[in-house]
Amino acid sequence: MTVLTRPIDFYFDFSSPYSYIASEWVDALAARHGRTVNWKAILLGATFQAAELKSPVSYPIKREYSLRDFERSARFAGVPLKMSPKFPIPTQNAARVFWWLADADAERARRWARHCLRAYFARGVDLSDAAQLRALADDVGLDGLDADAAEAVWNDPAWKLRLKGENEAAIAAGVFGAPFFVVDGEPFWGNDRRPQIERWLEKGPF
Repeated sequence: MTVLTRPIDFYFDFSSPYSYIASEWVDALAARHGRTVNWKAILLGATFQAAELKSPVSYPIKREYSLRDFERSARFAGVPLKMSPKFPIPTQNAARVFWWLADADAERARRWARHCLRAYFARGVDLSDAAQLRALADDVGLDGLDADAAEAVWNDPAWKLRLKGENEAAIAAGVFGAPFFVVDGEPFWGNDRRPQIERWLEKGPF
């Protein structure tokens, strides 16, 4: 029997509550099954446009349910959540810094991602505000990353182009939302796919 050890692709958006919740369990789940995780920052706006979709909170009939479900899902997962009144927000700057870090060290990029997700969803830090994002870069504790370095990255056309390319690659891979996981070529969409992902990792395709 062939043992599958391919990394899990984890597509997330810094403004997605479900991505935040998933970010708190995906690495531990993968590690229990001898897997690693490739974190991939994307912009949901790009995938929504490609799929001709909109955020559920943009529909009045879905908004109140969605906000309730974000909080319920966080409680169920044991993850702190404090929804900001400013939601959703543009997060391209945080994502550009992520890819800059990822090119050198995936673990450093993962630390930045967790730092930003927890800041926004647990403390209400506005990732779309340059001053607040600069402060996060200063206090994350990563060598070579500070407020000035982060701002230089997110204003650099090369990293703007890089994020655009990552969005396009995600769409080409069939990603239309976040969190989105690809396990052994099998796509799973949503934080609530966790039981199916675990079953797949335990027993293989079903």
